[in-house]
Amino acid sequence: MSSLSQALPSVQAYVDHFSAQPLPVLRRTMLDLAALRDSGESVGAKQLASVVLSDPLLTMRLLTHIERNRRESQNHDITTIERAVMMLGIEPFFSTFGDLPTVEATLASQPKALVGVLKVIGRARRVADYARDFAIQRRDLDVQEITVAALLHEATEIVCWIHAPALALRVQEQLVASRGLRSAEAQRDVLGATAAQIQLGLTRAWRLPQLLVQLLDDSQQDNPRVRTIKLAADLARHLARGWDDPALPDDLAAIEALLHLGREPLLLRLGAPEEARARLLPPEPAEPA
Repeated sequence: MSSLSQALPSVQAYVDHFSAQPLPVLRRTMLDLAALRDSGESVGAKQLASVVLSDPLLTMRLLTHIERNRRESQNHDITTIERAVMMLGIEPFFSTFGDLPTVEATLASQPKALVGVLKVIGRARRVADYARDFAIQRRDLDVQEITVAALLHEATEIVCWIHAPALALRVQEQLVASRGLRSAEAQRDVLGATAAQIQLGLTRAWRLPQLLVQLLDDSQQDNPRVRTIKLAADLARHLARGWDDPALPDDLAAIEALLHLGREPLLLRLGAPEEARARLLPPEPAEPA
């Protein structure tokens, strides 16, 4: 593995470097797959999909594998994990993904980077949970597509922690030192580009399904499906800093507009603690004199 310690000159340079590196998965994922395979029971696509969807890294690997090996006669993109497993087949799935390098082994000598990537993976799961809930509220036609795309929204940050831990740590240090600093500003200062810019190139280089590439393009905010994922990602990022994060009121206002939902039911849906609800609810209108 080649680990970056200095910024690269362009977005394409990051895309080329990261694309050339092996992508590990979580150790927990490997243990869960081994347990399923050794259980002696019949394993179905739904069980495997559940394991894959707990790990954005394996999700990326599976979708990329399917896309790179698709037949010419296959006209439709595979954009959900259960469909991807069914397309590949249970035994071929285990043969292909049953023995992969792990994040924990890759970063064994860099404990700060390991903690950093595990935190971002945890946030990616929250992004997927929020986006799924928002998609259900919006009655989206395919909630699973939204869930998968949302799980991959933090892909570049995850990859940076694995393959450029020194740079990822510098970004984190800037954000801790200046709480009001936007992540994109810190990324641009340290990396010379934002995670969103690098990610758009990576999704294309990894040959992810075109629909997922579109859903991960944060610039397409006129698309309510893209906005669903972006707002879920913003909310998860800001809530990671606490319910008193100064960006939360703007997040909540944007989510209310997307879901056509009032502030109080939204806060209840998000599980906001009572103290936060009291602070974030709009003031009661003054009674007429």
